[in-house]
Amino acid sequence: MNSTDPVAPVVDANLAVALDALLTEQSVTRAAARMHTSPAAMSRTLGRLRRILQDPLLVRAGQAMVPTPRALALREEAAAVVRGLGALLAPATGVDPATLRRTFSLQTADLVGAALAAGLLTLAGREAPGISLRFRAEELEAGPALRDGRVDLEVGAIEHVDPETRVEDLVTLRMTAAVRPGHPLTEGPLTPARFAAAEHVAVSRRGRFEGPVDTALAEHGLGRRVAVVLPSHLAALSLAARTDVVALVPAVPDTAGLPPSPLTEQASALGLRLLDVPLTLPPVSIGMAWHPRHTADGAHHWLRTAVRRVLAPGAA
Repeated sequence: MNSTDPVAPVVDANLAVALDALLTEQSVTRAAARMHTSPAAMSRTLGRLRRILQDPLLVRAGQAMVPTPRALALREEAAAVVRGLGALLAPATGVDPATLRRTFSLQTADLVGAALAAGLLTLAGREAPGISLRFRAEELEAGPALRDGRVDLEVGAIEHVDPETRVEDLVTLRMTAAVRPGHPLTEGPLTPARFAAAEHVAVSRRGRFEGPVDTALAEHGLGRRVAVVLPSHLAALSLAARTDVVALVPAVPDTAGLPPSPLTEQASALGLRLLDVPLTLPPVSIGMAWHPRHTADGAHHWLRTAVRRVLAPGAA
């Protein structure tokens, strides 16, 4: 700062509150009680206000004190300042979703995005019609994208662990095999050997042929043939609906007692059959992650609640 720059005055908000109390009560004693302080302390504050404003503000008239013309002119302004301070320092209140006008950016895998888009649009149409949604593929490094605001919410398998990121688990799913009606695997018991003998489609953004299924098959001394690797779950399901390849899709465990996962809706829409995989596979945990600056934001709270209602309806 240049030494010639003017220095901003230091404003004591307590003086504004004391001035409002004195002008409202027109009594040092009553103003002191209102401010939860002593009459002596309030008398000193009145003296300070008189020096600052260069006006006596309250003068004695018999047994009472009456305001000066300057005090009368300041009374409404002082009350408005105190009301403004109260509003400024009050806890945030909930928002009315119907009044929201906001665009949210969500980063998801395509299968999660398809399920979320339909569910969120339905909820927004009923509750928050002014909300718009932008879905982004998993192209950004989620931690920095959440931090700098390019992504409001990441939904899916949360793999990054940044110290400040808030993460909430939504639902735990199991992998099932999705095949076309009449596929050979739909006839008879599905054994690890029969499962391994079928042709498979793998989903990998990095083009990988192997995954947890191959690890589980290796424990049985088996291997599978991956005929094609696709970067999209929806493309894999579409291919499975038209050929004999086996795709994988996450579903709610039979023992969970929960409604079907919306992540299986695309498979159902394509007419695919879902078969239990005869292997011990790691569960799939679907969660959401956001930056803590959004935790207390009412609009973002509505979004998180809506995502929870769509992806984990039995737990919401």
